[in-house]
Amino acid sequence: MRLQDKVIVITGGAGGIGLASAELFLKQGAKGVHLVDLDEDALREAAETLKADKRISWTAADVSRAEDVKRYTDEAVKAYGKIDVLFLNAGIEGKVMPITEYPEELFDKLMAVNVKSLFLGMKYGFPELKKNGGGSMIITSSVAGHRGTPNVSAYITSKHATVGIMKTGALEGAADGIRVNSIHPSPVDNRMMRSLEDGFAPGAGAEAKKGFEQAIPLGRYAKNEEIANLALFLASDESSFITGSEYVIDGGMTAK
Repeated sequence: MRLQDKVIVITGGAGGIGLASAELFLKQGAKGVHLVDLDEDALREAAETLKADKRISWTAADVSRAEDVKRYTDEAVKAYGKIDVLFLNAGIEGKVMPITEYPEELFDKLMAVNVKSLFLGMKYGFPELKKNGGGSMIITSSVAGHRGTPNVSAYITSKHATVGIMKTGALEGAADGIRVNSIHPSPVDNRMMRSLEDGFAPGAGAEAKKGFEQAIPLGRYAKNEEIANLALFLASDESSFITGSEYVIDGGMTAK
């Protein structure tokens, strides 16, 4: 029961990592898990899958809009009385195309969802964590936050930006007992990678996957549950002296 009586908010809660994390957090004694996602139907389905009754609630929200972020924060507090952990996990991958062809409006959208959402999550989440005597804020970044890759400029840029706001948040939150850390996975076996595989090799996604796997010394993608295990550690009191850190979970991909 590593999360006994803790309340956790997960953005991107209906997706692969978000849903796996919610399931694990509930098993570890969470008082409540509040899921946030853009797709209301997907949230409803996720809540039904978890079968946790009053320990699961959700808000359909656009994480790049201030009013929506304030709303999901307020609804989580209304449901459970507090927030202990904020897992800022929502993100989109964009398209695979050169910088010279990349649509400006898509670049802006990706930066809003992947980066502005973190700013807004901190803006409205920090005061609630402070009221509760501190807590943990976890950001899903990527190995893309540590390196460059051709033809995914918006995604790469956004994941580098997560490091900057994470470190700044860690410094600003420390006085109030708020810890902020980021998770940097290699490719994870979920919907986002299916999209990217098809983008890099239209009609031959399976071949693209083989190429990605060859770049990982352990020879495979990460599982959603493996990312959730790391998020659990950062959400728990076991990581009470850890803040401002980047946690790479990549099967050795960045060791090369």
